[in-house]
Amino acid sequence: MQELIKRAKELLENGTVARVLGWKAGDLPYNPEPAYFDSTESLADFVYNGFCGANLSKYMIEASKLEGKTLVCLKPCDTYSFNQLLKEHRIDRDKAYVIGVGCKGKLDIERIRKMGIKGIEQISGAEMEDEADTLTVSTIYGEKSCKYADAMLERCHVCKGKEHQVYDELIGESKETKDADRFAEVARIETMTPEEKFAFFQKELSKCIRCNACRNVCPACSCRKCVFDSNKFDSAQKANVDSFEEKMFHIIRAFHVAGRCTDCGECSRVCPQGIPLHLFNRKFIKDIDEFYGEYQAGMDINAQSPLTDFTFDDVEPGIVGERG
Repeated sequence: MQELIKRAKELLENGTVARVLGWKAGDLPYNPEPAYFDSTESLADFVYNGFCGANLSKYMIEASKLEGKTLVCLKPCDTYSFNQLLKEHRIDRDKAYVIGVGCKGKLDIERIRKMGIKGIEQISGAEMEDEADTLTVSTIYGEKSCKYADAMLERCHVCKGKEHQVYDELIGESKETKDADRFAEVARIETMTPEEKFAFFQKELSKCIRCNACRNVCPACSCRKCVFDSNKFDSAQKANVDSFEEKMFHIIRAFHVAGRCTDCGECSRVCPQGIPLHLFNRKFIKDIDEFYGEYQAGMDINAQSPLTDFTFDDVEPGIVGERG
């Protein structure tokens, strides 16, 4: 991390960038927050560790409107979202100085808690320069430990790879974390009967409190105005009037990002209710791959999206019905 801070200071001092977009320490040791740093002194609060899971690419939409360049720190998976926003002309590449930061997998505090570790005060082993495979957790009940891999976010277990898709320079080493099939859970749900699928998603979506965290964090949800904020509809309310509305919010959102979602997993990471929202998007990705050939949003900014292109090899509409 010190190398990253040193480089950020150099770029600020020589005028290459006007600000740095990274992470600062939050109110808890495992809760760092996205933040802007506009001076070398302010970088004293800069942090980068295993809990810096936030995808900073979406913040570049507003940063692109500011004077001067913004240094943005992007993990390998974040660069897909950055590229997709470039493709959609939502950000200005000339306004960004991208430092691709190393990643050995991001941590999920809820997974640690589910291991029975409570009263957490400090966690060591999460530092990026730390090669330890074990986290040491100081709690009010004494010292606990757990494997780093067991505490990682779901998305890190199905990582798309540690290759940065776009960068101006790279700092830090990455570690391969993929140990599971990206579409295994989707395939499992596909084997369910219609009644079982309905019950599964009804149970999950009934937890929704309509905080809009998933929408606000999603890089693909970049509309200036959202239909769900309109005063003409009841959708502006926070509490759900009925179960139909809560389903419509997430289903419509999934349709809006189909073909553009990079599967960054931010929607599920920030959900305070723990709803696996990424499953909707991943189902669309799986179907697109099967119907139109494998396609990864954000990998190639010049590639035509399958849903906005036509070839004579495209599947016929009836194929969905034939699949049952």
